[in-house]
Amino acid sequence: MLRSRLTLGLLPLLLLFLAVGLYAFRASQDFGAAVQGILDRNLLSIARVKEMRTALSQMNDALGQAVLPGGARSASRGFDEGRARFKRSLNDELLAGPAAGKASLLNELDDRFQRFTQMGETTFRGGPFDLVARYGQAEAALIRVNTALEAVLEKDHDDVRAAGLRIQARTEETLRLLFAAMLVAVGLFFFLAWRLGSSLLEPIKAVTESAVALGRGDLEREVPVTSRDELGQLAKAFNAMAVHLRAYREATLAKVLRTQRTMEATLTSAPDPVFVISSDGTHTVRNPAAEQLAQSSGFSRGFPAALAEPLAKVLATGDHYLPTDYGRAVTLRVAREDRHYLPRILAIGDKLTEFKGAAVILQDVTKFRLLDDAKTNLVGTVSHELKTPLTSLRMAVYLLLEQNVGALAPQQIELLETARDDADRLLRILDNLLDLTRLEAGASALDRHPITLAGLLDGIAREARAFIDPAGQTLAVDIEPGLETETMNVDGERIRHVFINLLTNAVKYSPRGGVITLSAIAGPLGFVRFGVRDQGPGIAPENVPRVFDRFYRAPGQEKSGAGLGLTIAREIVVAHGGSITCMSEPGQGTEFYFLLPR
Repeated sequence: MLRSRLTLGLLPLLLLFLAVGLYAFRASQDFGAAVQGILDRNLLSIARVKEMRTALSQMNDALGQAVLPGGARSASRGFDEGRARFKRSLNDELLAGPAAGKASLLNELDDRFQRFTQMGETTFRGGPFDLVARYGQAEAALIRVNTALEAVLEKDHDDVRAAGLRIQARTEETLRLLFAAMLVAVGLFFFLAWRLGSSLLEPIKAVTESAVALGRGDLEREVPVTSRDELGQLAKAFNAMAVHLRAYREATLAKVLRTQRTMEATLTSAPDPVFVISSDGTHTVRNPAAEQLAQSSGFSRGFPAALAEPLAKVLATGDHYLPTDYGRAVTLRVAREDRHYLPRILAIGDKLTEFKGAAVILQDVTKFRLLDDAKTNLVGTVSHELKTPLTSLRMAVYLLLEQNVGALAPQQIELLETARDDADRLLRILDNLLDLTRLEAGASALDRHPITLAGLLDGIAREARAFIDPAGQTLAVDIEPGLETETMNVDGERIRHVFINLLTNAVKYSPRGGVITLSAIAGPLGFVRFGVRDQGPGIAPENVPRVFDRFYRAPGQEKSGAGLGLTIAREIVVAHGGSITCMSEPGQGTEFYFLLPR
């Protein structure tokens, strides 16, 4: 339909173009016909006149020969030939249908030629005495014939000039008409352009304005439908889209409001304080528990240092801060009561709203902290209370085995030795529990002394070979060149406990003839990496994350142990400001390594 509008709108211009083209075609045909008429009539007539003039010259020459002695016979023949040529051209001219004015001139020319011909014949028939007089008369007649020929020739020239003037006038008229048609075409072009532009651009302009308003959020703007063509269909489609967008906006707005109310209700009912912080540190959202906590003295200058430092790191790096141990808990005084909170700081980034910040969730672990302290105290108390009677029982068993109070039967000695071994094992477990309790409570201070890496590892190697060599295994010590003279400030006795525990486990699980490697290399960020690697069966991947848990023993474990050695080793390494981990693959051996600051 829009194509039809464009075709009908440009039709007047097309019709004007066709009319001008037809007129120009017709004028060209007329000009060609006029020129061809001039060529056919006037120019051919001029050629005949010239032919007649030539014939007259031939006749005149013949008359001149007739005057000469003995030339009359030959001159008569030339005279007759010239007369025939003249009559033939004159007859052709008369048969061409000349106009009335030219016809009279041709008739007069014919009359004069007849008199000239008669005079010439008289000259040939007369005697020699009056030949010159007759020749003079013929010359006078010839002059009259030439005068008539000049009149005819002038008439032809006048006709050619008149035809040229007519063609020139017709040409000027045609040019004026074409120029007027050009002016009309230009005016018609601008009129049609304005009219088509108005009919096409106005709907497009309306759609554009509505689209801009739509982009600003004004969904009420509609496009007027002014036609049934493609532009009208576009306007209808745009209006339908606006209707759908309004419905979608209302549904989305309702959903957003419902989500917002749900979120507000969730935050309000959450017992733990929740802070939403923007990237510049502004508190964007706080639930009632957070509002109450923010009124406490610990928040008088913003977040406490224990929260401000990890919060700044989360905002800078975008990594979550999710501690799991109660040692990272923050103690704050709320309503005259100390509360313990385990911080959970989550990085937030929303591309749609361009919001970037963090959510600080303070999990109230006061009860759990008290339970953990009670558990630790209970374990320490029970271990301490059990250690004294166990020592007495152990001493009694040792005294009985010395047989100072009387001889013992072999079966009695065997039973007492079993009781002694179990008492020693139980005493070691109690000692480990007491050490672990003191380490977790922070009551056991580190006795740091400077010691070189070479001296530390040499002492560990000498002590370890005492139980590695009898097991038929080999200990290899590998120190990175340049670290032998490195000095570290550590608690030598406790670090020795870590190494001996790891080496003891390596001896337990390595085959006879295997190699146990004790290594020390430079670690990242100013740490030294110590490692103990064995050639044992390895640990299953699902068990590796739990090897440092208290009392944990892998399923199917046949070796003896209480499951406290690695836990104590981890607490000692953490107390030194380091970390410890395990890497193992089934059938490829196991490596325990830990990092200590240099």
